[in-house]
Amino acid sequence: MNASDIMSISVVTVAGTDSVEQAARLMLDNRISGLPVVDAAGKIAGMVTEGDFMRREETGSIKKRLRWLEFCLGPGRLAREYVHTHGRKVDEVMTRHVVSVAEDTPLNEVVSLMERHRVKRVPVLRGGEVVGIVSRANLLRAFMSQIDAGPPVLPTDRTVRDQILAAVAKEAWGPSYGISVVVRNRVVDLWGTIFDERERMALRVLVENVPGVEDIRDHLVWIEPMSGMEFNAPGRLQASQIER
Repeated sequence: MNASDIMSISVVTVAGTDSVEQAARLMLDNRISGLPVVDAAGKIAGMVTEGDFMRREETGSIKKRLRWLEFCLGPGRLAREYVHTHGRKVDEVMTRHVVSVAEDTPLNEVVSLMERHRVKRVPVLRGGEVVGIVSRANLLRAFMSQIDAGPPVLPTDRTVRDQILAAVAKEAWGPSYGISVVVRNRVVDLWGTIFDERERMALRVLVENVPGVEDIRDHLVWIEPMSGMEFNAPGRLQASQIER
């Protein structure tokens, strides 16, 4: 999937010359948390988000610093912060470095950009003009659309088992040693030994994601490396261990 497959095409924008009050009202009225800022030619100029209104003179939320710390920060940074907390126009408070994508940007790259830059939305550009926006809500809708696509054709037990084993083999944490997978009527029994209790949940999640699996029965035994004690569930000793 690409950005164009999930983006919202009805994009609400704001001009840099608009007031911060207008931008805030647009976000509230449209129930969105950020707006692309465009110039007179319709080109992207910046982004203004709800985060830009967290510290404002009107709400008394401006950072209070000790005088010595202000001296260390220098007048340039303090002046920039003053503009951001007291500015009346959008272009005085907006972020000018915009993280954007193209329509054909693969979805995994879009998500990577959002994670790396810690942003909740990215505008989709065509020739510098905003043609869409991808937000976390769009990603959530894409996720739900795949779930609601309808039940897949049920695979055979052999196919389910082969897919589980192949998936385990691909994972760096996959405990391929000593793990046995038995599938009957799409119910998966997991047998074997693990040496890190966190592998138990990871294995369950991996199996849950294999199409056709209807239930999982966990018979895994965890051997605590330092003591050599055996547990068949988190914090639960095996009967044979208790008898000792």
